Amino acid sequence: MPVVGERLVKRFIAQTVFLLLIGAPGAADAGTTMRTSGKAFAPPAFASFCVREPRLCSTGGGEKAVVLAPDKISQLKQINSAVNASIRERSDRANVGKDDDWRVPTAYGDCEDFAILKKRELLKRGWPASALLLTVARFRGEGHTVLTVRTSEGDLVLDNRTNSVRDWSRTPYNYFARQSQSNGRRWELIAGARNI
Repeated sequence: MPVVGERLVKRFIAQTVFLLLIGAPGAADAGTTMRTSGKAFAPPAFASFCVREPRLCSTGGGEKAVVLAPDKISQLKQINSAVNASIRERSDRANVGKDDDWRVPTAYGDCEDFAILKKRELLKRGWPASALLLTVARFRGEGHTVLTVRTSEGDLVLDNRTNSVRDWSRTPYNYFARQSQSNGRRWELIAGARNI
């Protein structure tokens, strides 16, 4: 085999092993995407957030799903971990004196604030807003917000409760709704998983 061909094969193998070793959802088996069915109500504090931060509220333009190359999964893991380490969790009531307040956190925040900051950091790195969707779920009777990233390997979740980046259907949450890809001010019900 020519040296160039041998290098390409070795690089392909190295990239495949890298994806398997970091446990990227969909690397060893097919991932899933969220199947949506109709309109949902946005979280109460979402509208005022959109007035203050229209760019972070947007889901317009760009790819509907990002091709998940090794550098992309590395960025997702790095941003998820970095934001989780830089912000201390604190309820909106303790932080700003309101029961529900969505904002870009500076030192403290709750789950939606972590998700918003992760979206902002990915946008700065050129990720399309259309693939970065704020998503609400329930866990042990409590509401929870994560950032869903639509990729060629399935819908991945960036979560303040873990540094792992996982396929949404392999998390412990009961998902309720997410931002619409066609209009970020609208939300859609999540009706189940669809295999890639």
